[in-house]
Amino acid sequence: MSIRFTVVIPAYNEERLIGDCLRSLAEQDFGGGVEVVVVDNNCTDRTAEIARSYGAVVVSEETPGVCPARHRGSAVARGEIVVSSDADTVFDQGWLSRIDRSFRADPERVAVAGPCRYVGGPWWGRVYAGILFYLVHLIYRVTGRVMYVTATNIAFRKDAWSGYDLTGTQGADELGLLGQLRTRGRVAFDRANPTFTSARRLARGLVYNVAVSFLFYYALAVTVNRVAGRPVIGTAPAFRSSQPGLRWQRVRARTAALAWLAAIIAGAVMAAGLVENSWLAKR
Repeated sequence: MSIRFTVVIPAYNEERLIGDCLRSLAEQDFGGGVEVVVVDNNCTDRTAEIARSYGAVVVSEETPGVCPARHRGSAVARGEIVVSSDADTVFDQGWLSRIDRSFRADPERVAVAGPCRYVGGPWWGRVYAGILFYLVHLIYRVTGRVMYVTATNIAFRKDAWSGYDLTGTQGADELGLLGQLRTRGRVAFDRANPTFTSARRLARGLVYNVAVSFLFYYALAVTVNRVAGRPVIGTAPAFRSSQPGLRWQRVRARTAALAWLAAIIAGAVMAAGLVENSWLAKR
């Protein structure tokens, strides 16, 4: 049987959650060929062992970071369509079938994206995700353009993919990939086909997620790294617990410091964005 989908799962010390992820992939009702590739991004726990027990192909990527890991998994993928997701994510049984129908409905489509919904965690996380993807859906319905994708729920034809931007950290696997795919063909957004992602990344609080995760490690990093052509701002620290526990005081102190830094450089983000747009216009 030919392989229709390769689902790429980057992983760094994900032994606690990856079993649920792979089990939900094994229970998909899609009848075609599916390959699952788990990228061991320097794991020191049983992640790779658990992945192999579920029949996944395990490959290694020594360069730390989600973008090199996704790139490695996509490069070795044998499927016609590569599906990007995460180890802390699960899927309902019809997820791949709906992606397949969306591609078959329009042969000119090069990618199909969907929303993610946070499981558990604070109420504001669920509200934030709901509003974000409603706006993405609304803009898509009005303009036909997808303005944002989550790397935990995007599928793309492998022959339309030319690699991830490895000068990036966070964001290169979302906005960078989306920009690349839009130059190759049509990108669709299916609001009715979500993934379900752990809310553990929200446990550090609203201020941390806005000021540090988004402004510093996402908005600023995407802009600065792309303009510089190299990773000036590195990857955000991995967060593997849903409870901050004894480290909360240190996390809170770092959050306050980085919040001030993010506020100071918010204007720099906007200025750098103008430089980036000028650079992209010349390409």
